[in-house]
Amino acid sequence: MWVVVNKSRALDPSTYEPPDLVYPPVANVNDQPVRREVSEALTALFAAARSEAGLEFRLQSGYRSYQMQVNDYAGDVAAHGRAYADMDTARPGFSEHQTGLAVDISAASGRCTLNACFGQMPEGQWLAANAWRFGFLLRYPEDKVAVTGYTYEPWHFRYVGVPLATELHNTGTTTLEEFFGVPGGESY
Repeated sequence: MWVVVNKSRALDPSTYEPPDLVYPPVANVNDQPVRREVSEALTALFAAARSEAGLEFRLQSGYRSYQMQVNDYAGDVAAHGRAYADMDTARPGFSEHQTGLAVDISAASGRCTLNACFGQMPEGQWLAANAWRFGFLLRYPEDKVAVTGYTYEPWHFRYVGVPLATELHNTGTTTLEEFFGVPGGESY
């Protein structure tokens, strides 16, 4: 659960596929699975948002296979060029989504889906303040682009488990790279 995948740390093997993928019982836009433990935590997170704040969420994206990441990255390169794609989309074998531990969350309304403005919406603000309670970390904070290598993504959360998420929250540490003292950065 604590694997760090970034531009400096590829998956090994690059075609890794988690053994325990399930489809979470939540609104799931792209019908993608996640790891079993992530499914349970995500279900609890969505239920808490509904009961505590009246907010509704959707799972926008979960597990992506190596081949799916090949297609996504190639599409981003074709549309915007390699430099842009490298700040926006992980190269195949370097994506947290391939671990089955990363999720992209959107508001049920669809407003600001996969856009920075999601962070200013009540849904994005609630997630940023509360996701740790369910074992999730906002993986690409706005002020840590040089550390994570990716532009601000207020919708991208990484499951690390409640004990580690609590430790990160209590110490004010906002990236896995800083907590574990491993390299990150903006280049491959």
